Amino acid sequence: MKTLTPRACDIKQDWYIVDAAEQTLGRLCTHIASVLKGKNKTYFSPNLDCGDFVVVVNAEKVLLSGSKELQKSYQNYSGYPGGLKETSFKRMISEKPEEVIFRAVKGMLPKNSLGRQMISKLKIYAGEEHPHKAQKPVSLSF
Repeated sequence: MKTLTPRACDIKQDWYIVDAAEQTLGRLCTHIASVLKGKNKTYFSPNLDCGDFVVVVNAEKVLLSGSKELQKSYQNYSGYPGGLKETSFKRMISEKPEEVIFRAVKGMLPKNSLGRQMISKLKIYAGEEHPHKAQKPVSLSF
């Protein structure tokens, strides 16, 4: 038997839309990362970008389980002494709700140029409106 590797002309990238309202952050992001990697395709290859485009709407309505909403914090480090900044989940979801989903999905993708290529296919919007109606995204539910 031969193992076939898909060529660039064989890879078909679709557009999907995901509604994040009332969904748990971690469970939602694992499914999104899987679609971005292309693991839902029959011709998945870990060294190729064969994933699809994902549009996430209603990012401001995503939930956390348990008491994580009060305990979870995001850290940024500038590299200088005393340069560590922490932001709580409540503040992050009120100021930049797209960043919450972006960071969660980015942490689940490969840490190399292939992962950077995959994360560029993720489009996140805080509200219901998005500018990708021309691509005719298909609804994806988990």
